[in-house]
Amino acid sequence: MNKVIIVGCGRVGSKMAIDLNNQGYKVTVIDRDPLALRKLDDVFTGNKIVGTGIDEEVLINAGIEKASALITVAKGDNTNIMVGQISKFIFNVPKVILRIVDPKCKKFYEEKIGMICYCQTEVSVNSYIKLLKGEEICI
Repeated sequence: MNKVIIVGCGRVGSKMAIDLNNQGYKVTVIDRDPLALRKLDDVFTGNKIVGTGIDEEVLINAGIEKASALITVAKGDNTNIMVGQISKFIFNVPKVILRIVDPKCKKFYEEKIGMICYCQTEVSVNSYIKLLKGEEICI
């Protein structure tokens, strides 16, 4: 896995982009807000693209045809789902990971569509319950 595209440059997207860049990945970040891309500090040597991840031309400019992975962490579940499906089914990206907030959507897209989904809601709830029971969590 060498070339990674990240859609969404909020707190999660920008931190992930910087960390992956520092680990030697070729990273391209897409966000529709040019101000969001400022979160990428001077150490980030990857590419920044202003646009939306549901626009196929933007994805092509980001190098999706050579990407080994795409991670979409945009603000809305619907956007992440659309970006994920375009990446997986149109561009055949080998590894596509979606952030989904709604656990019901996560279950559907994993079981019926075969997408890899990360649901912060489920992770948070499970962590809080473990902490309530006095169990340790991995953070």
